Parts: sequence; C-alpha cells; structure tokens
Amino acid sequence: MKNLKLESGILAVGLVLLGLFLYFGLGNVMIKDRIVSVRGLAEREVQADHVIWPLVYETTSDNLQEAMSDINRGNNKIRQWLIKHGLKPADISMGAPQIHDRATQYDGDYRGLRYKASCTTTVSTRDVALVRQLIPQLGQLVEMGVAISAEDYDSQVQYEFTSLNKIKPQMIEEATKNARTAGEKFARDSDSKLGKIKDATQGLFDISDRDDATPYIKKVRVVTSIDYYLTE
Repeated sequence: MKNLKLESGILAVGLVLLGLFLYFGLGNVMIKDRIVSVRGLAEREVQADHVIWPLVYETTSDNLQEAMSDINRGNNKIRQWLIKHGLKPADISMGAPQIHDRATQYDGDYRGLRYKASCTTTVSTRDVALVRQLIPQLGQLVEMGVAISAEDYDSQVQYEFTSLNKIKPQMIEEATKNARTAGEKFARDSDSKLGKIKDATQGLFDISDRDDATPYIKKVRVVTSIDYYLTE
C-alpha cells in the first residue's frame, strides 16, 4: 500500500514537472515563431560617370567609290572636330562603313540615288560634362557639310554610372537600418520587442534614369528584406 502511494506521488510530481516543461517549452516555441518581415529601402541620385556617344554619318550616291570617299571625308571631319573641342583621340573610334545597294533592295526599280553609305564614330569617355556641352553644337558639323543622323536608334547617347561598388556598402547599411527601424515600430505597436535576425536577403541594385529629360542623372536603388524574431 505504501509503495502504491509512493508511486502515485512520484507520478503526480512527474506530471506536474512535465506540464511545466511543456508550458515553458511551448512558450519558447511560440515566441520564436513570432516573426516580422520588413523591408528597408535605400535610394541615391548620382551623376553618370561614363558616356557613349555615337555619331552616325550617312551619304548617298550613284557611284560606290564616291559614296566611300564621302564617308571617309565625313569621318575625318568628325574626328578633327571632336579632338579640336577637347576629346582625347583614344576616346574616339571609327566603325566599319555600311553600304546599302537600294537597286537590289527594290529589284532594280529604285529611281533615287543607288548607294546609301553610313558609318558610326563612337565617343566613349568619362568626361560626361564635355560631351553634354558638345551635343548642342553639332550644328557646326552641318556647316562643315557633315549631317549627323539623329533618328537612328544607334545614334542615341548612353549615359552610365560605373562606380556602384564605391557606394554599395553605405547603401546596404542604410537599407538595413531602415529595415530595422520598420521592425522596431512594428514591435512597439504590437507590445513586443525586436529580437535577433532570422533571415536576411539583399535585393539587386537597380540603376535607372531619374527621368527622360535628364538621363545623365541616375537613380540607384536597393531593397533589403529582413525577418526578425519578436520577443515579449
């Protein structure tokens, strides 16, 4: 009888302890499962630090040799004009001439000048300010007998920002701080405290034009996603 009472007592104590363990254990699980997912955004406006400026020169003629001679003269004038206005020869490259025989294109029924020749002179430089100054002065080339095509897609100026690695660390830090600020606000609003990081993901950096009117000003953007534990 005594043994039975002893066993019953031990069993009761065990059940109480088991209940306490389960209570605190489940409590910890519930706390750990309370997670808030937040995002932090960092944005900056930067000046383009590299520009690619294609200048497309076109000419037409019924004589192929005349068309090629005209292309060569035009290319030389373009190159001399660019160097005269401060661009380095190493930043200027000439593409291969392209010849279109419009007689064959229209099965011999074309009545205009037969050959259309074009060639692209490309400026690739970090002197963005100089290129921006020269673009409005292209009329000087027209006065020299060199008409630059502005309608071709290949003639569009491309502004680039190549120094992303210099601002990456600061932007990641800023995005992370903004994510934590959002997490702390959520924790306060829910009567909780922000705990440790469960998971974090850094998004890709996005570089885009600020707007269509100022393609030489870029907007750099990155979003960091972080999951925090919430504690009591």
